[in-house]
Amino acid sequence: MPVISRRATLIALATALASPAVAATPKPATLVKVTFVTDWKAQAEHGGFYQAVATGLYKKAGLDVTIKQGGPAVNTPQLIAAGAVDFAMGSNHFQPLNIVAAGGDAMAVAAIFQKDPQVLITHPRDDIKTLADMKGKPIMISDATISTWWIWAKARYGFDDKQIRKYTFNLAPFLVDKNAIQQGYVTSEPYTIETQGKIKPKVFLLADAGYPGYSNLILARGKDVRERPKIVQAFVNASIDGWNTFLNGDAKPAVALIKRDNPEMTDDIIAQAITQMKTRGMVQGADAAVLGIGAMTAARWNTFFDLMKANKVYDDKLDVTKAYTTQFVNKRRAATNPQITKPR
Repeated sequence: MPVISRRATLIALATALASPAVAATPKPATLVKVTFVTDWKAQAEHGGFYQAVATGLYKKAGLDVTIKQGGPAVNTPQLIAAGAVDFAMGSNHFQPLNIVAAGGDAMAVAAIFQKDPQVLITHPRDDIKTLADMKGKPIMISDATISTWWIWAKARYGFDDKQIRKYTFNLAPFLVDKNAIQQGYVTSEPYTIETQGKIKPKVFLLADAGYPGYSNLILARGKDVRERPKIVQAFVNASIDGWNTFLNGDAKPAVALIKRDNPEMTDDIIAQAITQMKTRGMVQGADAAVLGIGAMTAARWNTFFDLMKANKVYDDKLDVTKAYTTQFVNKRRAATNPQITKPR
């Protein structure tokens, strides 16, 4: 080898040995694609989920989440039971229990609403101070309600089917009749009645009168609970964080997405719904104050199930434990009073 060539080779080798090794640029982790379907068109009651999308909380948890709006033609329990979506929003206890009763494989993995938002509404009147005072009086409810919380109202307060009048989600019959009583959502109808009907209604939240049901449940496929628990946990955790920042931080990112998906929503409608959820402790009240957002307990599930079983809604042999699992919640995430001793 020529001297000059040998010298160049040695210099190149020495330079290579003296230079620090350049690590290969790591490839970004692949996000797991997840689809979540809500129980209605985008609204404040879905705010925490939209917040988790808008602020990147799901992506931080390794998930690429697509939220699909529900609506009158969307059967969320059917979609999750059929495995058509990864997660679905359950409106109440009945949905996961009905899935189990039908032989489906899906369950509740978190309860965002500790209080069901169902209310009964009256005009300002002195003769009705509690739900018990409504016994024997005409009440407008929807067809679906007859087989859900109406069963509890009959058992708890002696309501009777003869009281039922049909509620078609049109407020006109209520507005023109000062003796009318109708159902609604605490975050919806009362505000519309007050702003459009110019009436300050009396609002009775069923949960405050003893109705034991959770609402705004996260439903997951049973197969995922068993085989992909890390994905389920990631979705639950990010959703909890989304709800915490939506209610207690800057909600604007979620509000923008809600209004994009559902132009009927306005800032004032969303703002008053947030106020209702916060002041009534719907998300961070009850067990969630100690156990964290999404909390569920066997005691609450058993209380609800025993009542429905006693009223022949479900067979005695139905296994209520197949309708839910607490393995992903009760970890004091976003708890407001985590220092309190954890309830048994």
